[in-house]
Amino acid sequence: MAGLFGKNRPKGIAVRRSKKRTGAGLPYLGFACLALFFFAVVFADLISPYSPYIGDLAKTAIPPFWQSGGSLAHPLGTDLLGRDVLSRLIHGSRISFLISVGCIAFYGTIGVILGLISGFFGGRTDMLIMRFTDFWMSLPGIIVLFVLASVYGPSAKTLILTFGIMGWPNYARIVRGECLGLKERDFVRLARVAGCSNLRIIFSHILPNIINTIIIITTIDVGTIIVLTATMSFLGLGTQPPSCDWGLMLAEGRQYITYAWWLVTFPGIAIVIAVLGFNLTGDWIRETFDPKQKLR
Repeated sequence: MAGLFGKNRPKGIAVRRSKKRTGAGLPYLGFACLALFFFAVVFADLISPYSPYIGDLAKTAIPPFWQSGGSLAHPLGTDLLGRDVLSRLIHGSRISFLISVGCIAFYGTIGVILGLISGFFGGRTDMLIMRFTDFWMSLPGIIVLFVLASVYGPSAKTLILTFGIMGWPNYARIVRGECLGLKERDFVRLARVAGCSNLRIIFSHILPNIINTIIIITTIDVGTIIVLTATMSFLGLGTQPPSCDWGLMLAEGRQYITYAWWLVTFPGIAIVIAVLGFNLTGDWIRETFDPKQKLR
């Protein structure tokens, strides 16, 4: 017993326990960030004190309430058009979420279907889909965005279309890998023997067994899309004024950062909170529901 639990104990055990203790509170931080984000998304119209689009030119560039000249009527200050920063942040969460949902619904559906077809049927079908996927992944997304923005104009719809066009290969490859392993399992073979059609096997037996994987990558992807949306809006290729998208708020306030720091600081903090929430929650889901992670 002394040899097992004394000086000769494998170092890996201590390392694993140390990692568990170190990251034990991170999921709760992620949950708290997500709760704050979704509270703003759902109740934006009820909790925002002012309209995010209507300003008061008599109240321009008011600092946060704790600074000299600040006011509790505008806790996080106002912008150069007299619009309440807090109200714009709250409504900006809804814009970020809706764009993320639109993107994932678009390219997630395409990627999952192609991945299932490729992994299940294999052979030439698999080869053709995967080669097309490799080719598509080699396309520079920023060039595609420039082309679509020049054709349709910069907007939220253009972002959804661009991310949708460029985002499906990742889902297709991951789903294909899961499907390759599942189609050789006994329950799939029994379904074949029972006379189930290929369509029923795919959607009734294989797809339910990869839902956890899809949820994991979807959760993490939301954070990624929020960052990309903010980046494109900051560059002028995404949402346009008077939208209260967080990236656009950063773009509008960057030239005034020396004397109106709150115009860029608070949108940046909002992006960090949202992305941190989705990433930490995605990691927790993976570690909780992915058996491979539990063995590490």
